[in-house]
Amino acid sequence: MNKANTIFPPGMLQDDLRSRFRYRLKDFDLRSPNSKLDYTRKVFSVVAVRYDVITRLLSFGRDGRWKQIMLARLPRDGADGTRQGFACLDLACGTGDISRLLAHRYPYGTVDAVDVNHEMLRRARLRSDHAQIRFHQADMNELPFTDASYDIVTGGYALRNSPHLATTFREILRVLKPGGTAAFLEFSTSPVQRLRSLQLKLLGFWGGVWGWLFHGNPEVYSYIAKSLSYYPDFVELPRLMTRIGFRRVRQKRLLGGMLALTFARKPR
Repeated sequence: MNKANTIFPPGMLQDDLRSRFRYRLKDFDLRSPNSKLDYTRKVFSVVAVRYDVITRLLSFGRDGRWKQIMLARLPRDGADGTRQGFACLDLACGTGDISRLLAHRYPYGTVDAVDVNHEMLRRARLRSDHAQIRFHQADMNELPFTDASYDIVTGGYALRNSPHLATTFREILRVLKPGGTAAFLEFSTSPVQRLRSLQLKLLGFWGGVWGWLFHGNPEVYSYIAKSLSYYPDFVELPRLMTRIGFRRVRQKRLLGGMLALTFARKPR
């Protein structure tokens, strides 16, 4: 057997020829909301076919476990003796793994799964076997939902891709019910500048390796480090969320601080 076929599933190497990424980061300004949105739409249209594989590779196989930990720390429906049927919103749902976990945890509830990318949503729909999940193509900065609609809002690797993070947090607060919970899994960095620089270099290298192997362009996944350089560090993120209006912001470091789980509540 060819050694490459022991590493990648059958057909992956041939199919990869269709997922080459020819855009360059230098042609986009990630500090500009419109330019960042344009880039993320382009990159995720290409990486959708590899998305689940690359998240496992970049996380050393621990991505699924981290998402399970996040879900386990969400409020239990029926904790007060009654089943309310929680309304959940999953932002930047990708291929829908968190959406499916939400549907499993809250079988009497509903899940609205949102992503800006059509190809991601197509794959999420194909993988969903839960009737209570509804998929929507929308920007997380302009959510098409009424105020105070959701008990739970989640996001896996969503916040860092926001064209304007403060606007995203305001939208999340708007659609959360009073007392509702927000929970996020995202890459993170240290507030210590030297350690932050090292983390960004390591992530850029690790992502670049897989970008070159899968797409012939190291920038596809080294984009993660580039976008993270404009994202609040582990200390600044909860400060931003508190200024915007969240309360009881809590965090848990993962993978030596390279990622973090963040939980917050909307005041009652």
